[in-house]
Amino acid sequence: MTRPFKRITAAVLLAAATLGAVPVAQAAPNEQFFPLATYRVGAYASSGIPVWAGMIDYLRYINDVEGGINGVKLVWQECETEWTAEKGIECYERFKKGLGGAPVAIYHPNGAPAAYALSDKAAADKIPLITLGYGRTEATDGAVFPHNFPVMLTFYSEASAVINYIAQREGGLDKLRGKKIATVYHDSAYGRETQGPLKLLAEKYGFENIQIPVADPGNEQSAQWRQVRQAKPDWVFLRTWGVSTPVAIKTAARFGFPVERIIGDIWASSNEDVLPAGDAGKGYLALTPYPGGADFDIHKRIKAHILDKGKSDLKDPKSFGSVYYNSGLVNAAIAVEAIRAGQKKFGNRPLTGDEGRWGLEHLKLDDARLKQIGFLGLMQRLTLSCSDHEGGGAVRVQQWDGKQWQLVTDWVQADRTLLRPLIDAKSAAYAKDKGIAPRDCRKEG
Repeated sequence: MTRPFKRITAAVLLAAATLGAVPVAQAAPNEQFFPLATYRVGAYASSGIPVWAGMIDYLRYINDVEGGINGVKLVWQECETEWTAEKGIECYERFKKGLGGAPVAIYHPNGAPAAYALSDKAAADKIPLITLGYGRTEATDGAVFPHNFPVMLTFYSEASAVINYIAQREGGLDKLRGKKIATVYHDSAYGRETQGPLKLLAEKYGFENIQIPVADPGNEQSAQWRQVRQAKPDWVFLRTWGVSTPVAIKTAARFGFPVERIIGDIWASSNEDVLPAGDAGKGYLALTPYPGGADFDIHKRIKAHILDKGKSDLKDPKSFGSVYYNSGLVNAAIAVEAIRAGQKKFGNRPLTGDEGRWGLEHLKLDDARLKQIGFLGLMQRLTLSCSDHEGGGAVRVQQWDGKQWQLVTDWVQADRTLLRPLIDAKSAAYAKDKGIAPRDCRKEG
């Protein structure tokens, strides 16, 4: 829970607890509301808790140090989702009209189940969703999905990037022919999302594509890793989540599969994923669009103004600079910068959802801007538009040395041109099924 604020009575706290929300400051119409759909309990809490700490620390930094976004202060409130679609929808319905007059410009569903469930609702309400590294890949096509933003890295790009990295290790894309690549995946919409692009890439490059599901929550994986041992793949792409990741790493070791041949996806890439695995995790590889580490300029700023003054949401200081903490920073920064972009058109005031959508579609973060806000090196360059709601498509590969992550590559770029026809076909099918007339992005200014 966040720290208690003034003027919150016991009755308000009790009501908030009943609703699953954590109140903060009283909102006013001249403030911008940031809803936080969190999961601090359940199987995925270890992953979520540092994310919210990063987000809240950054929002507090913007308020305390910068005086808000061009003078517009930020206010936020939590709602516990337990990473479920049902509670994710409940939180969204509670939050969508704002808080005390403060409007919602951008919404983070913070979970694939909620992201899928909210696609139609958010479009109807004209509230843009940011799904950084999860959610609907076809929402890259903003002509069909104007209020859905799989920013920076879709699961399709992740699949392409991991294959490009494996190709680097094997000596080139032509060396993939005849190789075996197994994907051990969380059996959910999130986990199944890479099946389409991996099928395409396997057909193009000639490797054997092996798919092995892990039922939620993944506490027992002997059957899956016995299947891996029998298949004898050259590489395993690990697309687990929460408790299932350290279970996978430890079970792989028990079945004799070399950990340095396992590459985790971005939701299996944090300290919280490898520390419970102990010695079995040493040498494990993982993808990340926001590398771990606390040496970036934004960390120095937050340490001085938030952590050292006792204002951080972090409960465990060791998580400062972890991959998930950094993902919270990046998610919050993208939302803040999108609102800042929108204010250039609509004025320095709180924005509505559709105005937040405009800001996202006109977001451009080049190296100069990233340096200015302290994120150079932590975040890749990002340019969004009506037709491109992803805008990035690159990862770095890091390796766990037993104590911390070490970056082993520069940015590895996905082949987004190759993947785009898959995305367009999927978005066109969605538009046809829902009776959506796509926007003409050539006319969007």
